Amino acid sequence: MSTIVNRNVHYCEDVTDLSTAIAETLHAARQARGLSGGVLADRSGVSRAMISKIERGETQPTAALLARLAAALGMTLSELVAQAEQDQRRLVRHPDQPTWTDPDTGYVRRAVSPIAGGPLELVEVELPSGAEVAFPAAAYVLTHHQIWVLAGRLTFREGPVEHDLGAGDCLQLGPPQACAFVNRTGEPCRYLVALARR
Repeated sequence: MSTIVNRNVHYCEDVTDLSTAIAETLHAARQARGLSGGVLADRSGVSRAMISKIERGETQPTAALLARLAAALGMTLSELVAQAEQDQRRLVRHPDQPTWTDPDTGYVRRAVSPIAGGPLELVEVELPSGAEVAFPAAAYVLTHHQIWVLAGRLTFREGPVEHDLGAGDCLQLGPPQACAFVNRTGEPCRYLVALARR
């Protein structure tokens, strides 16, 4: 059991169980679509060897890798994590909202919305000081995104354009393109991402 504590939010997650569930969900989603590891590798740009390691639970994937794989499967990252949780409640209390930590950056992602919440998803993220998380354009093809900064400052790179966002600022994303969430400050940044199906 790992715990991440800061002045704003307390996160607690069983990393091993969730990582195993994500690996199994990824494998099941690929098989359900009749895709070989090679085809998924071609679609996602993630090597076949890496996909195999992730599905066998031999490595914990980063947020960026999971987003690429989810997009190649026609899913959002939220849907992939939600299916791993296998919970269909319409009400989910704060302590029960599943969290996932990116092993590469320490980025903590919390699924705020109940899984049965329909076409709208709310995701809270805490981005550590100095961290950068990049996602390919494919991660934005299926959904409209808005980013609402709750605390700290966030630099959001949308293709060649950088948006400097402070607490309370809200950005609606444009057409799908490669993007990155960057925290150049000495404090954590906390923001909410709202996703709606296109």
